[in-house]
Amino acid sequence: MAFGTQDDTDEVMNEINMTPLVDVMLVLLIIFMVTAPMMNQAGVSIDLPRTESAPLPSTPDQLVLSIDKDLKYYVGEEVVPAADLGARLAGLAAAKPDRPVFVRADGEVPYREVASLLGIAKQSGMPKVGLVFEPGVAAPAKAPAKGK
Repeated sequence: MAFGTQDDTDEVMNEINMTPLVDVMLVLLIIFMVTAPMMNQAGVSIDLPRTESAPLPSTPDQLVLSIDKDLKYYVGEEVVPAADLGARLAGLAAAKPDRPVFVRADGEVPYREVASLLGIAKQSGMPKVGLVFEPGVAAPAKAPAKGK
């Protein structure tokens, strides 16, 4: 008793179905296209110092202050003159006083300038100020030059 018809052509299918492979590749392409812009945290190119500590998690409402090796100050990605920096930060602190602030400084920037920026941020009313660094193996400190 047969319930269905059976063809005499019981051949093995010897072709690969490419549709699932194409689907997977398209999904991966979309994932990379969405996540690639997020890989760059700040648009200012700065050579950050390295340390062995784990990095802090980023938050969506954080403010990033940067100093490049030419001592240009940035609020986010916008260049701000040093004379206007205190007033600009005071305005941002008045809008969101508990906003976390991260300072990114190039490795060649003198400590005096980094400390000055930290002081300006604190005086502007920003209580949560931290330093950003590049995770990895810390580079050995350079010996100070004689006579300085």
